[in-house]
Order: sequence, then C-alpha cells, then structure tokens
Amino acid sequence: MKKEELAIKIGCNIRKTRKAKHLTIKDLAFGADIEYTQVSRIERGKLNTSAYNLYILSKALETNICNLFEGI
Repeated sequence: MKKEELAIKIGCNIRKTRKAKHLTIKDLAFGADIEYTQVSRIERGKLNTSAYNLYILSKALETNICNLFEGI
C-alpha cells in the first residue's frame, strides 16, 4: 500500500468516527487543538500527519487510536 492510500483510508476512518459522534470539523479541531484546515486535509488524505496528531485526534474523538486504522 502506498502512503497516499494509507492517508486516505485513515482520513476516511477519522471522518466516519467524527460524523458518528455528530461533530463538525471545527468541533474536532477545537477538541484536538489542531487547525480545522489541517483536520480537513487529514480527513481528505491530503496530509500525511504524525503519529502524535493521530493520537490527539483519537482522544478528541474519544476512541482508541486502533480504530483509526480499521480495515487497513
């Protein structure tokens, strides 16, 4: 799997979890203390983010970080 494909799959999992919790991108960005434009780029797979950012996003989503890798 190429890194671009991985970024897209992780981004889709983040978006799916965020929507299931009825959060906007801005809500998630605020909870994770990340710029909302960065969260948007992560969700679209346009940004290959750090492990730390995935960790704080998972905490803001109140989910295990492993869930962000579901189906990979």
